[in-house]
Amino acid sequence: MECLMERNLGEQPIKNILQEHRLKSHDVVAASDENITHKMIARAAKGRWLTPQVRRKILKALNKACPKRYTLTDLFNY
Repeated sequence: MECLMERNLGEQPIKNILQEHRLKSHDVVAASDENITHKMIARAAKGRWLTPQVRRKILKALNKACPKRYTLTDLFNY
């Protein structure tokens, strides 16, 4: 029997955080020291399921791109 995992988790809080700080995907990607893409940021905001490693990379990049510090639970509700 195949175990299906829901991959569409609805709009995530990261989308509102990006809007609040007037950041675009490019700003977060440019701030990152690690390998992240614009597509990863777009998927995060849309609510597609991301691996824990990708979520941590996005968190680190966002914290570099804006003055306020966030945690994973601030960005994602899954």
